[in-house]
Amino acid sequence: MRKILGAAGLAAVALALSACASSASSSASSAASAPAAGASNAASSAPASSAPASGSASGGALSMTTINGTAVVTNASGKTLYWFVPDTSTTSKCTGSCATYWPPVVGPVTAGSGVTGMLGVITRADGTMQATYDGHPLYTYAGDSAAGQAKGNGLNVSGGVWWEMTVSGAKPATSTSSNTSSNTGGSTSGNSGGGTSTGGTNMGGGGYGY
Repeated sequence: MRKILGAAGLAAVALALSACASSASSSASSAASAPAAGASNAASSAPASSAPASGSASGGALSMTTINGTAVVTNASGKTLYWFVPDTSTTSKCTGSCATYWPPVVGPVTAGSGVTGMLGVITRADGTMQATYDGHPLYTYAGDSAAGQAKGNGLNVSGGVWWEMTVSGAKPATSTSSNTSSNTGGSTSGNSGGGTSTGGTNMGGGGYGY
């Protein structure tokens, strides 16, 4: 009977020792894993690296492309840029519905490859900034559906003539003086001097009646 009890007692002692060892092992494991968890939390709460903000409200970089043998200034999407004869170096005369057909180029802009003119900005009547090239406010044209087109070049609409902006700068104002209204026949119109005007600035390229 004593032998049986003695064997049972030894078994109980062995179980107790085993339980203690397991508990100690578990505690050690928890203690070992605690620093790792702390490090993880510290890393997750660390501030992110501060990078400079990008994508400010600008028209991006201007580029140069050749259209019909002329080096023309384009926007970042390759669309031809235009200038409006009635504008001044500080004021855009294209507002309201005009700006729907001739969207102003948002400024400021930067010079890409081949662009050599002086870049600047003006403040429009609505408070927005518009890019300029050699002192002329810049626009795109709604009639140009793809890069490489210049359907707005020479149009006489919205109170004046529109010209593509060449890399070398705007055409002289004298090239647009006494321009005929935007007819479609190309016929000559008589004037008091006996000269003729060919009506070359017709609306055949754009098709917008405004």
